Amino acid sequence: MNRTLVIGDIHGGLRALHQIMERANVNQNDTLIFLGDYVDGWSQSPEVIDFLIDLDKKQKCIFIRGNHDDLLLDWLTENTANFDQKMWFQHGGEATVLAYLKVSESTKIKHIEFLKSLQNYYLDEKNRLFIHAGFTNMKGVEYEYFSKLFYWDRTLWETALATDKRMSRSNLFYPKRLMLYHEIYIGHTPVTRIGQTVPIKKECVWNVDTGAAFNGPLTIMDVDSKLFWQSEPLPHLYPTEKGRKE
Repeated sequence: MNRTLVIGDIHGGLRALHQIMERANVNQNDTLIFLGDYVDGWSQSPEVIDFLIDLDKKQKCIFIRGNHDDLLLDWLTENTANFDQKMWFQHGGEATVLAYLKVSESTKIKHIEFLKSLQNYYLDEKNRLFIHAGFTNMKGVEYEYFSKLFYWDRTLWETALATDKRMSRSNLFYPKRLMLYHEIYIGHTPVTRIGQTVPIKKECVWNVDTGAAFNGPLTIMDVDSKLFWQSEPLPHLYPTEKGRKE
């Protein structure tokens, strides 16, 4: 059986990634779509990237770019002209920097290549969009003016949350962005902000970020059956660490 599995924000939690791969019984026939934010938060960001690079050699993987991955790339390549290190540290970057003190230069080069290879989005043959955060152009991702919005925007999810369930898609006021794709899978904004720890669907948008950076679990979901598997909450897996605070 060939499944398409989507994985939420990992944030350096390799132990959680191992758990969900085992609990979902992932095999080489499965296609894995990672929604980004592989780093920042828990202590194993370099190990997560090593694991993903190796996994890509064994089966079909699609790696989406997250905002934290872009921040790490800027730091590793010393592209810091508009880089706010204080802000990055407040959002999990300090744990990543400390972890990279133990990483060789040759490994850093491999990680830079991986980070540069990440996709801004993926659109499959069933018109399902996979993207880290969102997009703003009413015509869709191909018309987006600013690529950073793919991994920074929160208005798509906010729009889906705020849309009245009673409103018909034929209604003049129905959000046009929510009519372009059959389904949209995102991370970036944890559902723990609305008191949830499981994947949440609002209109056509599935949010698979279940708060692994904070107190929640990491999630992997079958996009066809909608079955999902989760790790233990990350603080249980990293009891001596704080994770992200914001």
